[in-house]
Amino acid sequence: MTEFRMVRGFEDVWRPPNGPSKTWPETRFRPPKDLRARLARIVRKAPEVMVKVTGRTRDPAHLAAHLTYITRNGELPAEGPGGVEVGDRKAVLDLARDWEFRNVADNRRRANSPFSVSLILSMPSGTEPFKLQDAARAFADQTFGGRFDYMFALHTDTPHPHVHVSVCAAGEEGARLNPKKADLEAWRQLFARELRARGIEAEATPRRARGVTRKAERTSLRKLRERAEAGRGPYGRIHRAGLVDAVRSGTGARSAEPWDASMLARRLRTAALYAAQAKLMFTALEPADRELGSRLIRWLDRMPSAESLRAMRLRELATGVRRHPREVGEAREKDREPR
Repeated sequence: MTEFRMVRGFEDVWRPPNGPSKTWPETRFRPPKDLRARLARIVRKAPEVMVKVTGRTRDPAHLAAHLTYITRNGELPAEGPGGVEVGDRKAVLDLARDWEFRNVADNRRRANSPFSVSLILSMPSGTEPFKLQDAARAFADQTFGGRFDYMFALHTDTPHPHVHVSVCAAGEEGARLNPKKADLEAWRQLFARELRARGIEAEATPRRARGVTRKAERTSLRKLRERAEAGRGPYGRIHRAGLVDAVRSGTGARSAEPWDASMLARRLRTAALYAAQAKLMFTALEPADRELGSRLIRWLDRMPSAESLRAMRLRELATGVRRHPREVGEAREKDREPR
């Protein structure tokens, strides 16, 4: 096939919002080598991988409890570096004591420094669990091998197969594990590559590259909201405060925040770059590239509209007041209070 041409500046669509960290300089952004293949995965909506920090343990008891949890009290098979198996519950507790000693002996550790960092690697339901596990094994080896001790275990007890990875925060030569947003973005890219190498369709793009303008709702907040919507309890404090904020902004008490304008500007620039790239592809010699350009335009037409969280809440209040009347009433009453 002929060389794939790219609009100047198009790589900014996929550039992470954060720069590389000092701890992990290899996480600096590099434009993808096969632009054609990545565009094709995006327009056919390849599943997005999830690499998420789920927590940190900060004392020996918490560390031991977490390692026994992800191994289901030593009953689930777990692995460490080099594919070494972590056996029964005793072996898991021995590993926890080893990590405890490493952290206590680390003179760079502060009183509140974590003993371990917990990650979860996940894909949508239907993903072959053992291919997922193999990709996680390669990911952990490339990311932490020779630098930090780790243990991982595959869980298949939910519709979404996932792998728990626990990493000792005290590394070799005095290094401390403290991942930043740029690290997580680079880790997503690596995990997606390992999945694709095993025949699993996967992609890892920043939210704005998919037209998503809002962060995902935190799991704890989502569960509170879903429980309240099902009539099993009140809405959480953060949700109620958001409704108050939405009512005030909707009644003119406060103008749009500057970050709303920035969000809209980023969304417009992203759409403009995609449209310019599609237009360039229409002139390609390869019929496949012209067809991909047409598919890119159709995908762009279905891209979600830019909407802030406050705008979404205002829309919900306008169209679904009956869904949570008490919160709406509280928000309106609050808005009447003197300022």
